[in-house]
Amino acid sequence: MRKATILFNPNSGRRGRKRDVELNHAIGIIQSAGVHTDLTVCLSSQEATDSARCAVAAGSDTVFACGGDGTIHDVIQGLAGTPVALAILPFGTANALAHDLGIPLRPSAAARVAVTGTVRRVALGRIEYEDFKGKAAARYFTVAAGIGVDAHLFYKLTAQLKNRSGMAAYYLKAWQLWATYNMRRFEVEYANGSGPRQRASLTELLAVRIRFFGNILRELVPGASLDCNHLRTVMCRTASRNAYLQYVAGRLIGRQWNIEGIDVVSCSEVVCRLPVEHGASPPGQDHRPGQDHRHSKDHGDHDLNNEGGDRVYVEADGELLGRLPARMTVQPDSLSLVVPNLQ
Repeated sequence: MRKATILFNPNSGRRGRKRDVELNHAIGIIQSAGVHTDLTVCLSSQEATDSARCAVAAGSDTVFACGGDGTIHDVIQGLAGTPVALAILPFGTANALAHDLGIPLRPSAAARVAVTGTVRRVALGRIEYEDFKGKAAARYFTVAAGIGVDAHLFYKLTAQLKNRSGMAAYYLKAWQLWATYNMRRFEVEYANGSGPRQRASLTELLAVRIRFFGNILRELVPGASLDCNHLRTVMCRTASRNAYLQYVAGRLIGRQWNIEGIDVVSCSEVVCRLPVEHGASPPGQDHRPGQDHRHSKDHGDHDLNNEGGDRVYVEADGELLGRLPARMTVQPDSLSLVVPNLQ
């Protein structure tokens, strides 16, 4: 590490003077290791992505994402496919990727780990979808991508609630919404490598890339790993809330129960569409590899004011992206990560 760009999201996590002190302390540790640093404050998702691309063009060998999983999500859109490494200074609420990588949650400690760390090359998840303006779009993800119930919760919940009230209030509101959510079905076609393609009708699909989420959730999907070139998916064929609860409860206590209507499947590709009667077209038909589709958190007036029964939402790394149709794949050897040196 010789030249690092530090991208700071002031809207991530709890605010206050203590956070600014932690940031300055962390930067001081990085500079003390002989690293030239440039600090950029990113006030939006697009600013974080654009600033990461500028850092690559300016010759930085490392980009620090200072925020939570949403900030990391925005930064990797500018780093994917480049040799520039991503380092993490956790300032978010959940910090799932930091938990999985064993990065300390205190930013100053994370800075010490980063300057003595090693670089690990990993695969990224990739999801193509329809944004809220009706255009084809695509994003990379590191933690997880979801379609159905969890994406609907992100649609209804706001980051302000999480930041203002903390995760306890956020989870409580999520529980209330989940308990009243009208399960909407969508069609899925999936494959693993060259094997036969299979189909299912689901109420929820969660594709997970990390093993350890931290906090009370810990290991959500057995076998998930950043090192795998496939997606570990939880496929929910049931609309039973009891089945959902049993699955999550099992993961909380470290048990693997066989639950009717819920399967864990390894996939190389997953294609999701609305039921045929809604006239949904295959995802990505207008998308060309390498085409730059800008991410927007503008949900669109039509979606905000219309709870139509044919809406099934898409999220990745906790960021609401858009709607079906969608396609998920894994892009091998896509991102360099600075991780703790275990030697």
